[in-house]
Amino acid sequence: MAKAKRDPAATLRNIGIIAHIDAGKTTLTERILYYTGRIHRMGEVHDGAATMDFMPEEQERGITISSACTHCKWGDTRINIIDTPGHVDFTIEVARSLRVLDGAVGVFCGVAGVEPQSEMVWRQSLAHHVAKLAFINKMDRPGADFEAVLTAMRERLDARPLPLTIPDGQGQEFAGVFDLLRREHLSFSAEDQGTTVIRRPLEADESEMVESVRERTLETLAEEDDAFMEMYLSGEEPPLRAINEAIRRATLAERLTPVLCGSALRNVGVQPLLDAVRDYLPSPLDVPPAHAMRPSDHSRIDLSCDPDGPLACLAFKVSMETGRKHVFLRIYSGTLSEGQEVFNSTQGMNERAARLFCMHAGRKEKIDTAQAGDIVAAAGLRFAHTGDTLCLRDNPLLLDRIETYTPVISLAIEPRNADEGDKLSEALGHFLIEDPTLSLEPDAETGQLILSGMGELHLEVVLERLHREYNLTPRAGKPQAVCQETIRKRAEFVAEFDRMLGDKAHYGSVRVSVEPRERGAGNDVIFAFAHDGWPEAMVNAVDDGLRDGLQGGVLGWPVSDVLVRVLEMQGRERGATDVGMRMAAAMALKGALREATAVLLEPLMAVEISVPGEFVGEVVSLFGQKGAKIDNMFDRPGLKVVRALAPLSHLFGFSTDLRSATQGRAGMTMRFERFDILS
Repeated sequence: MAKAKRDPAATLRNIGIIAHIDAGKTTLTERILYYTGRIHRMGEVHDGAATMDFMPEEQERGITISSACTHCKWGDTRINIIDTPGHVDFTIEVARSLRVLDGAVGVFCGVAGVEPQSEMVWRQSLAHHVAKLAFINKMDRPGADFEAVLTAMRERLDARPLPLTIPDGQGQEFAGVFDLLRREHLSFSAEDQGTTVIRRPLEADESEMVESVRERTLETLAEEDDAFMEMYLSGEEPPLRAINEAIRRATLAERLTPVLCGSALRNVGVQPLLDAVRDYLPSPLDVPPAHAMRPSDHSRIDLSCDPDGPLACLAFKVSMETGRKHVFLRIYSGTLSEGQEVFNSTQGMNERAARLFCMHAGRKEKIDTAQAGDIVAAAGLRFAHTGDTLCLRDNPLLLDRIETYTPVISLAIEPRNADEGDKLSEALGHFLIEDPTLSLEPDAETGQLILSGMGELHLEVVLERLHREYNLTPRAGKPQAVCQETIRKRAEFVAEFDRMLGDKAHYGSVRVSVEPRERGAGNDVIFAFAHDGWPEAMVNAVDDGLRDGLQGGVLGWPVSDVLVRVLEMQGRERGATDVGMRMAAAMALKGALREATAVLLEPLMAVEISVPGEFVGEVVSLFGQKGAKIDNMFDRPGLKVVRALAPLSHLFGFSTDLRSATQGRAGMTMRFERFDILS
């Protein structure tokens, strides 16, 4: 009898490396690529030679700016890896990566523990139901504390960590790791850069300590897995295979987070992490089916990871490389071939995937076909943007789109001469295709271009890329916070539009009310009267006029968290027109917003500062000067941590002031919290 062919997706792992900036994500990824034989020489982040940080801006700063894809093999397991940025300005890179990943490795610094961006990306992964492992890195650093990081994971992430390896010593005494499940000590040969893993039995004093921690690990596992609990309570030693199967079940169900430790920079602890990726993280076959909608009737269907199923690919990233567009795709169902014609159901256009590639950071490896479960890049897709669905025209589908983010900071730019104008617009157009968190709007009064993004570093990188890639150095103004506006109370207003436009008279009369909604609720427009007798075109014109009017309120910013009610429409007897009704609606909205007391909503930033205890007073004083509201203060090993909420407009240049006030000994992280009034 012929043996059933195994689905290649069963041995595939699509994982991301996620963490706070400087936790060691890229260094860890470099070691993974080295030990899997993907690269033959390890590059270091601090030397600007890491494989995954291939952009010059990344190499100069020693940080990851753009998520980079690569692939490797560990035994029979294929691993697609996305190394994500840790800086808050590039959160979109993390969000769109998590949208297409099945599993992730959260990297935590053994000293700093759970830092703000770690917390943010962890919660993003929960929203996408991404199963995770944790790797506690930098255990060789002074002040490293393995147990403190586990505690922080419980308290700040609401996670339930399950230690599988624990450190042999910490800080300068760090000498390897203990494998709890196999009751072994692991060290990593310095002679071959950690390639050789030296396993030895435990010594007597080690055995007592390891056995105690191992017992707690198995107890935790038994509490979360009923099948394992029966075996555990029987009093017999559970076989390693049964333990691993129980860990895998609990990990896939997101009930437990297996935790490993080491020092990526010192080449310690990486191979056990690779074993855990293979053993515990899901394949594309282990995750729930992708949800899709049929545009024809808006019905929802589930797409299993089947290479023979209907084609459904999600474009999760676009890269413009020397003017050539490459679209990164996660294939959820079906098979995609080189040169195949596909249907972009989001844009309603036919496309052609002229060439397909497997990516290795900045390099491409040509392939002929890709199938369900794969992550690949395609050239030739002219119209695709981030979040678009590619399918077949005779079976159109729409996958759920990727979450969007609102820019919080902007600056005015203009070309230095007339010749640069068109080139600047073209270059910025390429960046806008790549990055959905960038926006570009002309200023009607000055004629300048207003470039908006997620932070000062975000915009700074754009300007550097303009110079490096296009030899453009436009004049740029000072950064400004991007605000929104809302209202304080309910108000009504009626407006009448009666004017000749060209040779045609247009008339309309609309009465509306506005009232504030809860912060974060968004805007809504409803018709609060029976409008069945009105032509649908006029009703739509009123709706369009109001929704367009909400894009710019009385203070000049987009309006948010407002409910608009259309109370009355008049003018049929006077020959109302679509244009007249639309203009009357916009005028009525403006009047109602003025009556309702418009108020500015600033982008509020969550700021966390780690500083030696002797400088806490200076930090608190500096926050006071910046109009910040301190939320919390607590201890980390050797440091005090101060958390506050502050308006972004008050934080320009804050890092310079902080360095001056603390003699350069403070560390700061900042992320967007919400648009609001700081009370």
